[in-house]
Amino acid sequence: MKTFLKILLLVLAVIVAVKLLPVALVLGCVLAGVAAIVATVGVSLAAGLMGASLILALLLSPLWLPIMALIGIVALFKEAGAKPAVT
Repeated sequence: MKTFLKILLLVLAVIVAVKLLPVALVLGCVLAGVAAIVATVGVSLAAGLMGASLILALLLSPLWLPIMALIGIVALFKEAGAKPAVT
C-alpha cells in the first residue's frame, strides 16, 4: 500500500509540475529580460561615468600637468643629491 501511495504522489507532483510549467517559463523569461535591461543600463552608466571622468581630466589638465611636472623635478633633484646606499 505504501508503494501505491508513493507512486500516486509522484504522479500528482508530475501533473502539478506540468500544469505550472507555462507559469514558470513566463516567470523565467521575465526575469531574464529584467536582468538584460539591468545589465544594459549598468554598462551604459559605467561608460558614461568613464567618459565624464575623461572629460573632467582633460578640462583640469592645465592645473594638474604643471603640478605633476614640478613634483617630478623636485623628486629628480632630491634623488640626485641623495647619498648612495651602503651595501
